[in-house]
Amino acid sequence: MSNVQPIKSPVEHARNPGMAFDADVIDGLRVNRSAAERRTATLGARRSVKKEYQAAWLLKAVQCIDLTTLAGDDTPGRVRRLCAKARRPVRADLLEAMGVSGITTGAVCVYHNMVETAVEALAGTAIPVAAVSTGFPAGLSPLSTRLKEIELSVAAGAREIDIVIDRGHILTGNHKAVYEEMKLFRAACGSAHVKAIIGAGDLGTLTNVAKASMVCMMAGADFIKTSTGKEPTNATLPFALIMTRMIRAYGEMTGTRIGFKPAGGISTAKDALGYQIVMKEELGRPWLEPDLFRLGASSLLTDIERQLEHYVTGHYSAAHRHPMG
Repeated sequence: MSNVQPIKSPVEHARNPGMAFDADVIDGLRVNRSAAERRTATLGARRSVKKEYQAAWLLKAVQCIDLTTLAGDDTPGRVRRLCAKARRPVRADLLEAMGVSGITTGAVCVYHNMVETAVEALAGTAIPVAAVSTGFPAGLSPLSTRLKEIELSVAAGAREIDIVIDRGHILTGNHKAVYEEMKLFRAACGSAHVKAIIGAGDLGTLTNVAKASMVCMMAGADFIKTSTGKEPTNATLPFALIMTRMIRAYGEMTGTRIGFKPAGGISTAKDALGYQIVMKEELGRPWLEPDLFRLGASSLLTDIERQLEHYVTGHYSAAHRHPMG
């Protein structure tokens, strides 16, 4: 297997300048849920990768992981351990057997109070720290507080900010309010890339998922993200299908490439491959790279390592054989 290149720094991805709010575009969006579900249901049956091809896809998935800890009992020690795993996400003996080098995860994602710890632990690498902000996960704290949280995270060294929209605005059809808030979040991020979490599982319909995605991109989001991981329903392939089609539509209107991040409930290598197939079929090869695709996950990496060990040795190992993130 040829060497997989080290990840590109996210700053190489051109920022989204946004566009004027266009109510006609938003109001014209409609999604047929049954058609979307039929389309995604066929992906696993019709598209599969095996053997060395599967190993290559999984190594690429590792490079696109935002290795995440967002627990109430997070400690500096846990975050430093997570950062050590981000630096060396796959056991050295497995990489050597595959003839691969230069593998790291796409980012490390933490709460604001752990940003400085993560930045220090990742010093000397190209791995960015992503901070969840704006009253994560509900996004209902005062606007001034949400903006200040972004500014503090950027000042602490976060190079990516995962913001949360107020889902109530989408549910009541107040799309202009989402646009105006998102513009403020984008400005507060400064040079840091901004990922807009739309909370797809809280939005009720796939049409609302489409509208929330488009509004956030119009307002300058560099990435759109499915979920906080705290909703009853998090990332799903139908959400991914609709959001990637909105990315394609926005690109056709503006010429700007927007990234996509599914997050929440993605725990197996099979899950990761499903999202990669959606990206490849709906958006094309560039969206399999970490500057345009991320997987928000914590336990996913262990299963990918187990699959890679099976590829190398022909045997599945116990999870405890792999250093934990």
